[in-house]
Amino acid sequence: MLNTKQITVIASVVVLMALLLSLDIKGLVKPKDQQATRDQAQTGAATASTLTIANVSETAKQGLNANLAQQITALENRLQSASDAEKTGIEKQLARQWEDVNQPAPAAFYYAAVAEKESNYANWLKAGDTFTEAYQDTQDTVAQPELVQKAINAYQKALSFNDKSLDARTGLGSAYVSGTANPMQGIQLLLEVVKEDPENVKANMNLGLFSMRSGQFDKAVNRFKTVIKHQPSPESWFYLASSYENLGMKKEAIDAYEQSKGLAADPGLSQFIDKKVKELK
Repeated sequence: MLNTKQITVIASVVVLMALLLSLDIKGLVKPKDQQATRDQAQTGAATASTLTIANVSETAKQGLNANLAQQITALENRLQSASDAEKTGIEKQLARQWEDVNQPAPAAFYYAAVAEKESNYANWLKAGDTFTEAYQDTQDTVAQPELVQKAINAYQKALSFNDKSLDARTGLGSAYVSGTANPMQGIQLLLEVVKEDPENVKANMNLGLFSMRSGQFDKAVNRFKTVIKHQPSPESWFYLASSYENLGMKKEAIDAYEQSKGLAADPGLSQFIDKKVKELK
């Protein structure tokens, strides 16, 4: 049986592969597939139905075992009949419980509900960060634009309490880059963050991803090196490897791919990397 740490690692690899397939990177997505992905995203943005705590919760429960789903349903039922004074405490419980089972979308809705009642910087930042996890985690092109917008709204409210916050500015910039028609607005925010804090991990990661999308792989290498210096992860090593590969630096790419493989310890990613390494040798 998998422990929590193993589940988290596997989940991160799944997210990694989803992110890779969403990037316009040579050798990962074919031109025809790139256009299909864009078309799906545009259609999803135009036809998205309004997400609610109720429908997001029901969808998330499909990925839980019966016992966990029943526990959450019991809390939700308590919330329905609770007094106004009791509701915030139950919403906090639900948010934490959804987080514990790696379901950021419903957790984000509950954190936002708490922030609406207890409006302050910390609560809105938490809501924004959890909506960010949700839109990065989902492959639903209908839900994703709404989750991105909710992250943007939460970060903007956090900044209304603390307009100097690097965390909120990084989150807002990342959301603009990831899911809006105006990525340059987000890039500007992220560049301002790294000007103040050159070693900022989240800002450098997102700037590195944007550099990959725009074919600036030399810049991407420097961004991912900064990330790895502070938080080495399968994702950061993989992105570094892909950047090296696109620069024709085969030895460096192979070494970085192997680092990613060792940290992830995931059979699916290992097979992908083994194939990549074989191609590069």
